[in-house]
Amino acid sequence: MPDQAYLTSRLKLLLVVVLGLGGLGLGLTDTPVSRYVQSFLAAPREGAPAPNFTLSTLDNETITLSDLRGQVIILNLWTSWCPPCREEMPTLNEVYQTYKDDGLVVLAVNSTVQDSEAAAREFTAEYALDFPILLDHDGIVARAYQLQSLPTTFFIDRRGVIQAIVPGGPLRVSYIEAKISPLLTPDTSP
Repeated sequence: MPDQAYLTSRLKLLLVVVLGLGGLGLGLTDTPVSRYVQSFLAAPREGAPAPNFTLSTLDNETITLSDLRGQVIILNLWTSWCPPCREEMPTLNEVYQTYKDDGLVVLAVNSTVQDSEAAAREFTAEYALDFPILLDHDGIVARAYQLQSLPTTFFIDRRGVIQAIVPGGPLRVSYIEAKISPLLTPDTSP
């Protein structure tokens, strides 16, 4: 009689093959299920390029993520009504002030589709934030980054590659520094 672990591994392999072929077939049609499968397969992940976007800031500037290549980016998705977001924003501001001259950029993307621009402005003034506050009015970034919890923070290296994804918060200074320190080291590769 076959070993239980062997049967389990064979069943898992069969399931992967069936789902893979099914997902491939679904990719050939445009249905809600195929769009869901495709979005799951295209989800941002560590080691993959960060999805590009262009958004306006509270100051009516336009920022395109890909224009920031060569800098280390902390991309934080948040809302004003989120308690962990409120708690971690001063920390992000502190880290930004400490490392901005080393090539660190903090982009705080307000999920304005779930919030309001007025609330984002009030929040920014209350916490005296010094980094750009971007407004995601249409949920473009929330969809591209498949936002599931607030806050969610992405650590992006100088090449535009996601190095870490941290859902939830609040993040502490020591944790953020541990994530950005290796990324801030100048690239010495040819």
